[in-house]
Amino acid sequence: MKRALTLLALAAACSAPARAQSTAEFFDDFSQKDLDALRANGWVLREGSGHPGLPGARFSAGQLALDGGLLTLRLDTDGTPANTTLAQLCGARKFLIGTTSARVRLRDTPGSRDPIVQAFFLAGPLRHDYDPDFSEVDFEYLPHGGWGSPDTRLYGVSWQTVRVQPFQPFNQASQLPGSFDGWQLLTVQVEATRTRHYVNGRLLGEHTGRNVPAKPMAISFNHWLSAGAVAGAPRAYTFDVDWVLHQAGRTLAPEAMQARAEQLRQQGVARHDTVPDAGLTSECNL
Repeated sequence: MKRALTLLALAAACSAPARAQSTAEFFDDFSQKDLDALRANGWVLREGSGHPGLPGARFSAGQLALDGGLLTLRLDTDGTPANTTLAQLCGARKFLIGTTSARVRLRDTPGSRDPIVQAFFLAGPLRHDYDPDFSEVDFEYLPHGGWGSPDTRLYGVSWQTVRVQPFQPFNQASQLPGSFDGWQLLTVQVEATRTRHYVNGRLLGEHTGRNVPAKPMAISFNHWLSAGAVAGAPRAYTFDVDWVLHQAGRTLAPEAMQARAEQLRQQGVARHDTVPDAGLTSECNL
């Protein structure tokens, strides 16, 4: 009997890591008191230049702000690269199979035609042109049009690889036309053979094949300006993030993700991270 109990205990101990991994989760409601606290929690605040955005524009940590449990990403421009400052925030690079949701407040600016992009995404680094290990899934909102079309639209994209200059993408993209001004629940499910993008529980697109991510990615948000802005007076744009949640190894409906986020908040949990570290750096440079 004692031997049988010992064997059962060993079996339970061996299966515990698998159970822990299947229920591992990451949650942040951005209630940190300042940017230093955000950094202390493992977030990378991007500085410097580089893709995406206008060549010559720069990213600055000063474009990020915390206020009352909201993260705000600000974009400043006068239409010229030299006077354009962008925002980007990246988490640890350790997320792959599972479901990730963020509650974000996207913003239109009536009358503006600046081709700004408000994005929530997961991505790994692009080591070189056409890197076969590149992985990215993203939501990109174009409130004023851009990329060759004046239409307001929301994209869900799963990436195979890309060459940045000259730009040549290999991906699968889905889009919904029209305004998404206001609070939105954005959810992406990553499985071994497919991805699915949802907005407010509505399926935006399903992608398969070589576009499915294969390497760990960092949860990220950015606010950037693409080509086509007209030089003129200074102007500023913002969008906000309320919370972000990742459930590792599980395909969950957007409604379940929202319910879990609300449950964590009701329990007084401002930040929670049990997703194992992958031992990878988060460059936050793409």
